[in-house]
Amino acid sequence: MTLDRARELLARQVSFGGGYQRNGARLVLAEVAHEHGQAAVDRLIIELGLDSVFGFAVGEHFTIPGQK
Repeated sequence: MTLDRARELLARQVSFGGGYQRNGARLVLAEVAHEHGQAAVDRLIIELGLDSVFGFAVGEHFTIPGQK
């Protein structure tokens, strides 16, 4: 997944808000972490304000279900 696509998906999750969207955002961030690293995840959290919307913290580790 490209960072632009991740940004687009996360922006959509933010616009809806709520618990189910939080889980979707976690999955997107896990994919970003897998493909682009933690620095890219941290930038997206700051850029899109995911800390205030979903309570995600810079440096928080996200994983894809089934991966360690």
